[in-house]
Amino acid sequence: MVVFPSFHDGLSRIISTIKGRNSQKDTGKEAAEALAKDARKNELMLSSSGNVKSSKSDNFASVCSKRGQKGINQDSSVVWEGFGSQDDMIFCGIFDGHGPWGHFVSKKVRESVPSLLLCNWQENLALTSLGVDFEMDLDRNLHQFDIWKQSYLKTYAAIDQELKQNRKIDSFFSGTTAVTIIKQGENLVIANVGDSRAVLATTSIDGSLVPLQLTIDFKPNLPEEAERITQSKGRVFCLHDEPGVYRVWMPNGKTPGLSLSRAFGDHCVKDFGLVSEPDVTRRNISSRDQFVILATDGVWDVISNQEAVQVVSLTPDREESARRLVECAGRAWSCKKKGIAMDDISAICLFFHPSPSQQIDPQLISSQADMMKAL
Repeated sequence: MVVFPSFHDGLSRIISTIKGRNSQKDTGKEAAEALAKDARKNELMLSSSGNVKSSKSDNFASVCSKRGQKGINQDSSVVWEGFGSQDDMIFCGIFDGHGPWGHFVSKKVRESVPSLLLCNWQENLALTSLGVDFEMDLDRNLHQFDIWKQSYLKTYAAIDQELKQNRKIDSFFSGTTAVTIIKQGENLVIANVGDSRAVLATTSIDGSLVPLQLTIDFKPNLPEEAERITQSKGRVFCLHDEPGVYRVWMPNGKTPGLSLSRAFGDHCVKDFGLVSEPDVTRRNISSRDQFVILATDGVWDVISNQEAVQVVSLTPDREESARRLVECAGRAWSCKKKGIAMDDISAICLFFHPSPSQQIDPQLISSQADMMKAL
């Protein structure tokens, strides 16, 4: 059996207080929600701009969000250190809402994903055993990844269905992206729906930091995405005044004009090729890997992966890294997107290793200042 003592101890303690009131499935969900409540109480869960650092791990997360010029901020985020009562695990997620009810949808998904994912993961663990075929670390890691993947698929399908049936939130013409990561020891699990993005900063052979994009920007013009949409009788095309911006349309070509091929919500086109199924991948973190950036397209529309990695790596204080990236993106919007209302901008920077004790070279700080001016 796969054993995670701290997780099961935490669940057992909570389940013992609610067992018998509900079905087993409801009990597991309540237990996961209770763990989330404890995490918030102990300041290990953050759902706004700020920082999260546990004394029991090397993880450090910096979070920042800035409202754009289109109205209410529809971005939301969450960081949960000690995810599942495990000292070596952290969950991070960024959600970018769109449509008239987008801010409600993104917050609902943010609130639902961590607890339900934890519940489904626990159920899958309980049904899974490791035999002699899983003695090798590679086999064990692949098996654990498969558990996470199946948990993600089940979780996202359930949440999207709940949104459809939710009478308080209208998700017919509104939805949200979702990019999340789970760092479990030296393993990283990435799940993505939409065009928010995860970028890893890793050290190359020559010692320089280079970006590695961990997710796909799910746009309607991607061949596999377009094929699924058209086979479902949806349409993919650009408007004359938006060359290069491909959107998903209903068969009549009138609505909704969604620039994503995967999203939570947007149930008006769920029968025409739009899906909420996440792309789930994994990576083993090495000593070369330094940090990962999760951000909404408010960042990526104006800042390249390389520029984002440079901004974060050259920020002297890690606590300021996400804020510095968001500020840099805000300046870039005013320079590169003149006449276009700035989008909401949100970012999470998750560092894997302790902060180096040495001082940062003043020349590097000067280099960063020059780059920010250029943006």
